[in-house]
Amino acid sequence: MSKFFGILKESLTALWANRLRSFLTVLGMVMGVTSVIAIVSTVEGMQMNMEDSISNLGPRTFMITRFGFTMSMSEYLERLKRKKLTRGLIPIIENGCPDCDEVGAEGYSSDHLKYGAQRLNWVEIQGSTSNMFEIRDLDVMMGRYLTSEDDERRKNVAFIGYEVYEKFFEFDDPIGKTLKVGKHNFTVIGVANKMDGALTSGFDKIVIIPLSTHQKIYQQPGNPVNIVVKSETLAKREIAMDQVRVVLRSARRLDFEEKDDFEIVTPDGLLSFINDITRGFRVLMVSLPLLSIVIGGIVIMNIMLISVTERTREIGIRKSIGACNKNIMSQFLYESLILSLIGGLLGIVFGVSLGQTILSSLMDIYQTPTMLGVILGFGISTGVGLFFGIFPAMKAAKLNPIKALSYE
Repeated sequence: MSKFFGILKESLTALWANRLRSFLTVLGMVMGVTSVIAIVSTVEGMQMNMEDSISNLGPRTFMITRFGFTMSMSEYLERLKRKKLTRGLIPIIENGCPDCDEVGAEGYSSDHLKYGAQRLNWVEIQGSTSNMFEIRDLDVMMGRYLTSEDDERRKNVAFIGYEVYEKFFEFDDPIGKTLKVGKHNFTVIGVANKMDGALTSGFDKIVIIPLSTHQKIYQQPGNPVNIVVKSETLAKREIAMDQVRVVLRSARRLDFEEKDDFEIVTPDGLLSFINDITRGFRVLMVSLPLLSIVIGGIVIMNIMLISVTERTREIGIRKSIGACNKNIMSQFLYESLILSLIGGLLGIVFGVSLGQTILSSLMDIYQTPTMLGVILGFGISTGVGLFFGIFPAMKAAKLNPIKALSYE
């Protein structure tokens, strides 16, 4: 043990003697590990927030869409040929699905908002049936949600998300105020509570209007919508999905051998799709800073080779007084490992700080760094130090002491 600490002390002394070079050497490692920690923790945070968001969507709900979720362009183009889903399917589903508690529909578009001199761009404008309040389990902060009368009479009334309220009405009562949506004036009737989670937080920047009004302004009545269904109980959700599938296949006149020309999406399916995306995204994003770490390892190797050359006479003297090849190799390997570990530890510290200060304020999704990120950062830096330190250490150990002593 004393021998180990002796070699370690010699390694630290040698590095401290060239501290500026040592500092510059670890910079590449620091940047790479910082990026790994920040990226892994951010992606993990995104996934955790999305999982929370999906749990807030309601386990009893499922959605019927024309496209579903796919990352295949050819599959998406094929689904473009499908017949559209319209709100006319709602009564058909209600009559044919005894285990469905509520059936509603949503249409989507985006527009700018204006109130007085203030403006908000790229806001989601969602057309909604009045029962989406019960289906989505929405929480009203003030005012009320849409009613069936609003939908039947195509009223220009709006239920706004918390971010819209905060932008335009934070110090004013919004109920009854006129909000300009695109070119049309709407009366604000209610405000939603602030939502939590990466997916549901998007609901904060939204304006919900009656579906009939939405179709009058942005679509035609026969234009596509997504149909949202809430089963009577969670246990009956699968049964309700089967009933809806049978009803829709019949309504769309599909033969027995034909595939469904619609997709039924559940919160579980959405979570699985998101997991697939984040898994691929994590691999892609982590591979980029890994290149920086490898370059940092190459820099460490080159610096150690320069160090071996500069200390050739020192190595010759140590060998002449009894130091064996193992001692020489251990010292240079320790120096390489210490450089990479310092870079790794600093990278972990900076990665945590970067995530908690900058990324969290910009993205509002950052989580405390996961053990996976810390282990990756520490493990990779250790592995790089060992791998790229072996060649310089072996070169130093193999030096002939006689030639080394005569080296100028």
